[in-house]
Amino acid sequence: MSLYRTELRRLGKRRFTRWATLLGLLVLGAVLVGVFFTNQKIGADQQAAAQRQAEQQYQEQARWAEQERTACVQAKASGQEQSEGRYPPDCAMIEGPPRESIQAEWFLPSTFNFRGSFEEMIVTFTAILAVIGFVVGASFVGAEWSSGGMMNLLLWRPRRLTVLLTKLAALLTGLVALTVAAAAVWTAGFWLVGTLRGSTAKMTGGTWQSFALTGLRGLVLIVVAATIGFALASLGRHTAMALGGAIGLAVVGQFGVGILLSMAGTRFIEAWLLPTYALAWMQKKVTLEDYEACNATYYGECKPDTLDLTWQHASILLAVGLVAALGAALVTMRRRDIA
Repeated sequence: MSLYRTELRRLGKRRFTRWATLLGLLVLGAVLVGVFFTNQKIGADQQAAAQRQAEQQYQEQARWAEQERTACVQAKASGQEQSEGRYPPDCAMIEGPPRESIQAEWFLPSTFNFRGSFEEMIVTFTAILAVIGFVVGASFVGAEWSSGGMMNLLLWRPRRLTVLLTKLAALLTGLVALTVAAAAVWTAGFWLVGTLRGSTAKMTGGTWQSFALTGLRGLVLIVVAATIGFALASLGRHTAMALGGAIGLAVVGQFGVGILLSMAGTRFIEAWLLPTYALAWMQKKVTLEDYEACNATYYGECKPDTLDLTWQHASILLAVGLVAALGAALVTMRRRDIA
């Protein structure tokens, strides 16, 4: 009997795997439905309504300016003191905004532009499935340790590392299959949203290639998250080891570090937080800004200092985390007393 096929079958039959997968798919479906109902296609009616709203806003601003200018003239004519510099020295300076400054585009309803917005949806998809992969990976091996199933399995398959890596291979196979299938439905769903509630214009081969590469990076991130969850649960012989470690890292390692660095006046605090690197991995680059610093330009404009974090920086962090967690799990598996 093939150990790999047995583990793959066990993964599919576990109730926790099914419920976690169903929950993840329901969350993805809720996001898709929410985007569908909060967007609409822009047509002549929406353009006309936005134009009317822009004109109404301009008229209101013009009436307000006229009223303020009249009040200013009356206050100066009566010799009343200006209250806290309410009016300028010359009442003619009180003018409404120019008509072209109020744009009709500001009043258009939200519309889904597939070319401009789908990359953000890929990031959302990745985040949700990475969490599901981490939890399912931790539970898959953690339950084996806590129930004694791992010890029973090693009685007839005493090659410890082979057993552990076969379990991991089965987990990643199922996860990749789920991710690819869900990604295809996700893409088709948002293409439908763009068709019915927005626009799918200007889609080129290069754009599709960019989306495919972003999706591939998302798949790598999901696989890494599942592997780390699997490794942590194997280290602690319990699912709670991985979940507790993740919660501790999020609460203490992220929020706590952020608060301490903020109190210390550290620049670019986000550069010390893991979500920043996950976003840099997905978007290829994240630019952090330090608003405490001011770089004056030739025109007197103040621009903050910036720090670029790229996908190369994120790949180093992902590789180190993966090697450290999985390596520790394999070494511990080989040396520990299984009894």
